[in-house]
Amino acid sequence: MRKSDRVAKKHSPMRRSLMKGLMALPAAALLSSSIQLANAAEVNTTGLAVTEDTVKVGVLHSITGTMAISETGSVQAEKLAIDQINAMGGVLGRKIEYVQEDGASDWPTFAEKAKKLLVNDKVAAVFGCWTSASRKAVLPVFEQYNGMLYYPTFYEGLEQSPNVVYTGQEATQQILAGLDWVTKEKGAKSFYLLGSDYIWPRTSNKIARKHIEMKGMKVVGEEYYPLGHTQFNSVINKIKLKKPDVVFISVVGGSNVAFYKQLKAAGIDMGKEKPLFLTISVTEDEILGIGGENIDGIYASMKYFQSLPNDNNKGFVDAFKAAYGDDIVIGDVTQAAYLGPWLWKAAVEKAGSFDIDKVRAATPGIELNTAPEGYVRVHENHHLWSRTRIGQAQPDGQYKVVFETDDLIEPDPFPAGYQ
Repeated sequence: MRKSDRVAKKHSPMRRSLMKGLMALPAAALLSSSIQLANAAEVNTTGLAVTEDTVKVGVLHSITGTMAISETGSVQAEKLAIDQINAMGGVLGRKIEYVQEDGASDWPTFAEKAKKLLVNDKVAAVFGCWTSASRKAVLPVFEQYNGMLYYPTFYEGLEQSPNVVYTGQEATQQILAGLDWVTKEKGAKSFYLLGSDYIWPRTSNKIARKHIEMKGMKVVGEEYYPLGHTQFNSVINKIKLKKPDVVFISVVGGSNVAFYKQLKAAGIDMGKEKPLFLTISVTEDEILGIGGENIDGIYASMKYFQSLPNDNNKGFVDAFKAAYGDDIVIGDVTQAAYLGPWLWKAAVEKAGSFDIDKVRAATPGIELNTAPEGYVRVHENHHLWSRTRIGQAQPDGQYKVVFETDDLIEPDPFPAGYQ
């Protein structure tokens, strides 16, 4: 971040509202662990951008292109967490400065920007990516240059890297749990799989199909459309013809606006439960663009909804609105993005160092009692233990939570029989 940017940021509306937001947080979130201050040479032996007063990190998301509708919330959440941490005294006594880069909804651009952040800016961590395509594009860069990525999106699993902390759900925590709910509670027996055309929807639906068929049920249709696609009338007609019990949807980004508006225009009542629409990709962030009236009644399988009734979440929502306005909404990935800087801070302070290898070694077992979704803990496989919840979309753009698992689900990115 340029000095001029930091000066402008200091006087921004977000900064002026920060203390109001901090006042809204649960008291436990404001307690920093005791820190033994050390000079830069002692806590940074590998040439990262760490001084006696500051530490530099990267924020890498799409703020332009078709994925901006989904990723803007992640940027806001990461900046909010960084500002809150700085207001508490920073990390190892150092204020966090961030360098923000735009992946522009283009996977080669993500890789290029990741390399810049690690090689040129020498950031101590990167909070970023949304799609699996962008994560796959940057993964070799993080592994080659030994960077640490905090990745916030629910994803297909089948991956585990020492250079990534996955703060969203993997498939067993979202897809399988969601399918089990809809078959048990709604008696579903037939499914139509619909997704955007890239790795996450295709792999997610491969896992979903195996689970559906292993349970003795059937898939009656499967379709994919390019990112940014806006003409869904053909597949809507196929859904009407096939009459599935469930339409299982992994359409992402701006395409969601067209899809759900066209569903409504086609006379399909998403409040009826045949077909039942179950999404794993539409959070409150996307509903803001779609319009609550155009998606009323669908179900979503996530781990977080803005409407969760716990004190941690109330403080988080209040702080988020204090920073970005009362009309802002918060979705699953936004909340998972918010966890990234806090988990990194905890690992750095546990390690007593910003060095990547030491932070990585300290990461398993890190826990947050102050997470908006509730208690979370980092598994040895760098994924989080978390609950699965089912929400039903309401006309006001929020989800009503209708189900949640009793216990945290252990992350299993390589489930036997699904690879």
